[in-house]
Amino acid sequence: MASTIRATLQDRLIGASDQDSVEILFDFMRRHGQSNYDESVTQIGHALQCAQLATRDDCGDEAVTAALFHDIGHLVLDEHDAQAEFLEQDLNHEEAGADLLRSYFPQQVTDPIVLHVAAKRYLCTTDADYYDRLSEASKRSFQVQGGRLSADEMSELEANPGLEIALKLRRYDDQGKQRGHSTPPIEAYAECVQRCLRSDRP
Repeated sequence: MASTIRATLQDRLIGASDQDSVEILFDFMRRHGQSNYDESVTQIGHALQCAQLATRDDCGDEAVTAALFHDIGHLVLDEHDAQAEFLEQDLNHEEAGADLLRSYFPQQVTDPIVLHVAAKRYLCTTDADYYDRLSEASKRSFQVQGGRLSADEMSELEANPGLEIALKLRRYDDQGKQRGHSTPPIEAYAECVQRCLRSDRP
């Protein structure tokens, strides 16, 4: 199922104009993001809250785009709360999302996406209170995703120049789960996302 979803999306994106590429991605988010990721928000609602937080902090186009698409891997993998195994196994949604987007966006967008799960593990390891503030869904996924980091994993992650932005994205991920919270529509981010597109994409 996941390979079919990804292949269909990639087929639509090949040769598309800048404007059409953005609309294809947004249409994918609209159609596949209506299921729940967390107890309180839909997947697209969560994405929009995270993008709103990154915009509020004036983080720049790449960080806002990363915030908007950071969980697109869940949609590609067809992971959602209607499935019994959701949050019971780790399908590496961060890798799936980054792999999909690498042909279309620069590292400034995809690196925070691929690191946002490791950033949660990092914060749980370094901040004794951080885990207690996580949502129940995030607590469950944290255990499935590997739990606290080892000393070697900590050193490797701290040497990664993308960690700082990934930690910001992680905070937005945690905060962007407010039930009934009002956000701009996804169309509000069209120009931002378009500015981030790679000129050498397929």
